[in-house]
Amino acid sequence: MSSVAISPLPTTLPILLSTALGTALCSAAANTLNQLQEIPFDAQMARTRMRPLVRRAISPLHAAGFAAATGIAGPALLFTAVNPATALLGVANIALYAGAYTWLKRRGTINTWVGAVVGGIPPLMGWTACGAPLLPASLHLHLPFAAAISDISVIDNPLAPFALFMLLFSWQFPHFNSLSHIVRGSYAQAGYRMLSVISPRQNALVALRHAALLAPVCSILFPLSGLTTWTFALTALGPNAICIRSAWRFWRSKSEKDARTVFQHSLWYLPVIMGLMMVHKQGVDWAQWAGITQKEEEGEKLESETA
Repeated sequence: MSSVAISPLPTTLPILLSTALGTALCSAAANTLNQLQEIPFDAQMARTRMRPLVRRAISPLHAAGFAAATGIAGPALLFTAVNPATALLGVANIALYAGAYTWLKRRGTINTWVGAVVGGIPPLMGWTACGAPLLPASLHLHLPFAAAISDISVIDNPLAPFALFMLLFSWQFPHFNSLSHIVRGSYAQAGYRMLSVISPRQNALVALRHAALLAPVCSILFPLSGLTTWTFALTALGPNAICIRSAWRFWRSKSEKDARTVFQHSLWYLPVIMGLMMVHKQGVDWAQWAGITQKEEEGEKLESETA
């Protein structure tokens, strides 16, 4: 819901809750359909052999019913309570994850890139839930030290949804590639065509490449889109430097210890970056919000009354 929070457009609690619930239902449907197709393969992996379908805690028929119910209810809720664009993105995510991604996992390493697209769609759902378009009509570049910008120039700007998508898209690679390196033996045993199995060196290089890419996404793309101030470009350098350093060490060593460090950093990275985005959200004066300072108009009015 970070894209809802950082959007310059106002929203309501019912839309926020409907978006969260609808997205969760779509995710539940996609994950259930994925696990239904991978029962014999999940049984071969220590990481997944305790899943309910593998343990026969529930039957495939019950799981299919749950997938159908959530797969219909999620997009329906998004369509009726939010808007059609968000519902369409929810349907696309179910299809990509349960269809293309699951099918490609045993056929080619490109599955990881498809999975990263799946991870990048939910922020777009939050963006469209507020009523903002995915394909605006014009491009606005918000340069440092420029004059105050309007909310319209942020909304009508393709850089804003692109920045939200790229943050989650690139984050997937250090997060997943480090995890897949740790469990690459299980992936190989189950016959999954993961990059960590085919080429551990390339797997680590891709993680490093996208860890490095996150730095300009945060420090250039976000403030340039107008979603954050340019101060965010500076405060985001610290978390990005830590993650790049760990990804570099992982690429140099290809060791499980360094892979675990990259994975652990990926867990705190998103909450920290999203928190910083909110602190440096364009047009928000947190001191004023907290009551520490007053609006300029209110201050002038108070002075005229006391004069």
